[in-house]
Amino acid sequence: MDTEWSENPERIKDPILIDADMKINFTINGNLETVETDGNTPLLWVVRDILDLKGTKYGCGKAACGACTLHIDGEAVRSCSYPIEFVEGKEVTTIEGLSDSEENLHPVQQAWIEEIVPQCGYCQPGFMMATAALLNKVPSPTDEDIDNNIINVCRCATYYRMRKAIHRAAEIQNNETLKK
Repeated sequence: MDTEWSENPERIKDPILIDADMKINFTINGNLETVETDGNTPLLWVVRDILDLKGTKYGCGKAACGACTLHIDGEAVRSCSYPIEFVEGKEVTTIEGLSDSEENLHPVQQAWIEEIVPQCGYCQPGFMMATAALLNKVPSPTDEDIDNNIINVCRCATYYRMRKAIHRAAEIQNNETLKK
């Protein structure tokens, strides 16, 4: 016979056991997924460890650096501090889903390559996801828009090249929009 959770000494020691069997349904990079895990598990760990999508990086674990940035329903979110239970029924996009294929890169990815932005590259997926979200809201961002919205941290200090790439990505995206 099961005891109440408060009477179970193992659950008192480890509160994660309380919601251990929660099922969460969502779409990631266009694919429907169901994961069964503790609802408080950060989305980043589900993406990296359960779904094996390693492009989204762990940085600070405090939603401060932005290395873990991905999109939820088109909004940039820092996944290291975003509980998986809040993803139910939503659409998640990681760096792996930003473009259709290597032959058809997203304008942000094209600009990053053209401007040779990465140095060590570790934080770049987070910057690219933050930039893609910015360009969806502000198609032609000013330097001030970039400063106010792209607040990720790069230890290699590639900020100058990223600013150039963000302007170039806006140009590519706007030209693609005109062609349609």
